[in-house]
Amino acid sequence: MTSEDRHVEPAAEDRPSRPTAEEIGLLLAGMPARLTRSEVAAGAGVSQRLAERIWRALGFPTFADDAVAFSEADVSALGRVREMLDRGLLDEATAIRMARALGQTTARLAQWQAEIIIGHLLPAEGEPSDEELDRVVATARELLPDFEQLLVHVWRAQLAAAGTRLLALADMRPEAALGRVSLAVGFADLVAFTRRARELDERELADLVEGFEARAADIVAAHGARLVKTLGDEVLFTAPTPAGAAAIALDLAGTAELRIGLAYGPVVPMMGDVFGTTVNLAARLTAAARPGTIVVDSGMAEGLAQGLAGGLAGEPGFEVRPMRRRNLRGLGMVRPHLLRRSSS
Repeated sequence: MTSEDRHVEPAAEDRPSRPTAEEIGLLLAGMPARLTRSEVAAGAGVSQRLAERIWRALGFPTFADDAVAFSEADVSALGRVREMLDRGLLDEATAIRMARALGQTTARLAQWQAEIIIGHLLPAEGEPSDEELDRVVATARELLPDFEQLLVHVWRAQLAAAGTRLLALADMRPEAALGRVSLAVGFADLVAFTRRARELDERELADLVEGFEARAADIVAAHGARLVKTLGDEVLFTAPTPAGAAAIALDLAGTAELRIGLAYGPVVPMMGDVFGTTVNLAARLTAAARPGTIVVDSGMAEGLAQGLAGGLAGEPGFEVRPMRRRNLRGLGMVRPHLLRRSSS
């Protein structure tokens, strides 16, 4: 065996080192951790009790008294909260609720984005090498400034859209000011998801769920409605009118893989979600629907028949047919209707 045939390990100083948790934290958080929880509260001018409440609301664990886990950026963030409280813009309860909304939303966003980047850069199987991990860190370093700017821009645009929707509802319906509004609520459900999940490997299952959620999100957004949440094999959306919800459902439907339930009536918006009997009714109708069908409640059927808000009902392209009454769990006897595209 010649010297050229021998495999020579590179010297330790020549090999890329596996990035440490501290290095990743410094890259993504921006500042090193140098403060304990009492020091960060004192630096921000807030009580340790309030600092801990905000920290937990944001979704982070409680550290030991002597743990060095906070940076000057945390001091600045807490200082901003203190200023809002001092100026009377928020009370403490509202600040905690806002922190919880921020923490839960950004935690899911961060996890989702990290999974996308890691899935793109690392092999699907096997232990990643130090070089591959180093490439993930280098890519994150390059992407971070642009993603940070994009995040702020999209958040402001979404805030403007949410404010516009709420103002429009308040103008149309005075009860919206009391936190109770009438909306069309829709569930779209992947049929036989449990069975299909057993038949697919992890990557195929992920592709199925992501494809379904992406298509649903695109269609809901195209109609100016709101995708409230995704539940893997199910999506929940709302629209201001029965016509809008019907248009979304008809665009989503078309294969035996989906079943959809729609209901129109009063809902209670809370924590970015919607609650109430109308939501429960839409869910029950979805469960009762046959694969490839759209089932709506009487509120939807009446709204479409009356051309509520001048929408879909006054145009060709759909029809609503009554079905036999049925007993829905927790709701009693209900007269569902079948929504279809018109053959004319």
